[in-house]
Formats: sequence, C-alpha cells, structure tokens
Amino acid sequence: MTDDRFHVTLTSVGRPTMHGWWSAESTARGKVTEWIGLSKGPGARVTLVDEDTGTVLTSWPDEA
Repeated sequence: MTDDRFHVTLTSVGRPTMHGWWSAESTARGKVTEWIGLSKGPGARVTLVDEDTGTVLTSWPDEA
C-alpha cells in the first residue's frame, strides 16, 4: 500500500474545485461525507478513488 492511496475529488460542472489524498480509506471516506456538505454548486460531484487499483470506491450523487 502506498502513502496517499485514496484520492477524493470535488468537481462542479466538470471542473475540479478541491482534491486531496489520504493513506487511510476511513479518513478519505470521512472527507467524502464532509465534502458532500460543501457541494452546493450546479453539477457537483464527489468521487473517492483507490489510486493503487484505479477503482472508484464511491461517488456522489449516485450514477442514475
């Protein structure tokens, strides 16, 4: 496992507005929850990716 494995991105209308990397998945998931609360703009999306595997672990809002 690498340091800073879990990457969280907040985008609005397709443009990144915030992002960060954490080594612990639980910390990154906490940021997802926190950043959802900050997502007020149009087309906001929060995504958590495992950078080691390239897997999207969660995203908000859910895909339709």
